[in-house]
Amino acid sequence: MAKAVISSTGLHTPPYAISNQELVDAFNQYVDIQNDRHKAAIEAGEREPLVYSSCDFIYKASGIESRYVVDKEGLLDPTRMRPRIRQRSDDEPSLMAEIAMDAGRQALDAAGRSPEDVDMLLVACSNPQRAYPAVSIELQHHLGLRGFAFDMNVACASAAFGIQTAYDAIRSGTARSVLMVNPEICTGHLNYMNRDCHFIFGDACTAMLIEADDRAPDGGLFEVLGTRTVTQFSNNIRNNFGYLNPAEDPVRDEFDQLFKQQGRKVFKEVTPLVSQLVVGHIEDLGINVPDIKRLWLHQANINMNKLIAKKVYGRDARDAELPSAIHEYGNTSSASPVIVFHLNSGDLQAGDVGVLCGFGAGYSAGSVVVRRL
Repeated sequence: MAKAVISSTGLHTPPYAISNQELVDAFNQYVDIQNDRHKAAIEAGEREPLVYSSCDFIYKASGIESRYVVDKEGLLDPTRMRPRIRQRSDDEPSLMAEIAMDAGRQALDAAGRSPEDVDMLLVACSNPQRAYPAVSIELQHHLGLRGFAFDMNVACASAAFGIQTAYDAIRSGTARSVLMVNPEICTGHLNYMNRDCHFIFGDACTAMLIEADDRAPDGGLFEVLGTRTVTQFSNNIRNNFGYLNPAEDPVRDEFDQLFKQQGRKVFKEVTPLVSQLVVGHIEDLGINVPDIKRLWLHQANINMNKLIAKKVYGRDARDAELPSAIHEYGNTSSASPVIVFHLNSGDLQAGDVGVLCGFGAGYSAGSVVVRRL
């Protein structure tokens, strides 16, 4: 049975960045517009006034300072508060495929691989741009890959589940070289008019090339020692957008078709779920917790990640053990643990062990234990 190794990664970063201050200024202008529009109802006690956001509130709640986005102008327009994305014809590459092409090509180039070397392609992300034709098959076409491709969605844990799928395919012989891509245009489903969540997401795309060890260039960079996934139903993170929306009677409110969460419940319930998953996985692989050199965690919330790491290590994690990109990228859903891995794995030494972990709506969580070769 072949060993699965990580040969390379790629990262597409959109061209626009929005600071907390820019986001707060736009949101507070929206608040002024809405409170003025509904002034009579507010004064009559029939409606609660909207409350300003602030940079301090955002940073303390999440650790986010900035985020990259596919469009900046539309998001910062207080009369629009959503990205402005040009409608493309069916004959043009979709926006999701476009950013995925960049990340995918980076991963192939980094490993010195050609498109013909890849026989399986996964697009694993929380919000595919459409149901069909699959974005993965569109991407396969534009990259010139052979074999087969399919989309998968396990919310923010999609990359971890994607790595497991690739790992299983390689070990079973279904594929020898798998390109796993995570295009996340999260700004398209975020409610920028909601103070509690308007700051959370950014856009990005990551890619990871996972191969059989005897096929990978120089045997690969990291061996995948094992994967583990878990799911547990919860409504605390939800998005009700779907193809049945136009048929619903009455028509569902547009805000109910965007991202929403009960943040405190998520924090309370996901933290032990993830920490127990990671610790149990490490122990079952016969690895001692002190030997874990690095945790590459989903960048949902810096406070949550610090608590998860503390539960794993039994102490506060050192900076080198818990790298973060949330201050710069925000929450990029499934792409986020791969971003942290991409930016903070090259310094590990041969034999060093680390854990990549994605978690999110569902609830869903996946742990991937790797060793530097």
